[in-house]
Amino acid sequence: MKIRALTLFPRMFDCLNESIVGRAVKNGIVDIRAVDIREYSKDKHFKCDDTPYGGGAGMVMTAQPIYDCINAIDPEHEYLRIYMSPKGERLTDGVCRELAARDKLLLLCGHYEGVDQRVLDLCIDREISVGDYVLSGGELAAMCVIDGTVRFVDGVLGSSLSHEDESFSDGMLEYPQYTRPPIFMGLEVPEVLLNGNHKEIARFRREQSEKITQSRRPDLLSTVDGES
Repeated sequence: MKIRALTLFPRMFDCLNESIVGRAVKNGIVDIRAVDIREYSKDKHFKCDDTPYGGGAGMVMTAQPIYDCINAIDPEHEYLRIYMSPKGERLTDGVCRELAARDKLLLLCGHYEGVDQRVLDLCIDREISVGDYVLSGGELAAMCVIDGTVRFVDGVLGSSLSHEDESFSDGMLEYPQYTRPPIFMGLEVPEVLLNGNHKEIARFRREQSEKITQSRRPDLLSTVDGES
């Protein structure tokens, strides 16, 4: 899989060289590169923003550098082009699985007050949001998309079952996890997890998932019930 993040701040993506995503890059499973939009500006000072028409606070990223950057990276429109935007569809586990099935992703990271609408109309296939809040730029949101998506690419996780027991994999929040020692600060691991009865363990974990989901995200249970 190839992923290109178009940004004014490419060094922010250096953190993706760590942990699971970093290993996937090192092993050649995914190819992730941050592309500096400024390099495509025709302004002599490499300016990429200007004041908004109609007035208002802040600056807007100009269309030309973004348009030229996208078409230099993806002249044949082989990538799924995504703009990180609070106005986009909500990022979910299902969206990450869907994106993981693609061979090429291009993520446009806005900044300041956003980008000129015309470049979105001309170049972007899809808009995605990571939540109902505003960030200073799309870089952190793009990293969430990358991390959440790469986990579903074949060969990235050590076990094909690793992401199947995580939160949202079955529409509910994940059950509590425990490891050694069996007693810590007077708190014991639930006995059912120590008895080796996999059927009982599965039942216990399901009950715990339902309990936690009911307490913290009851809206998810209505979705699960609607799909059953």
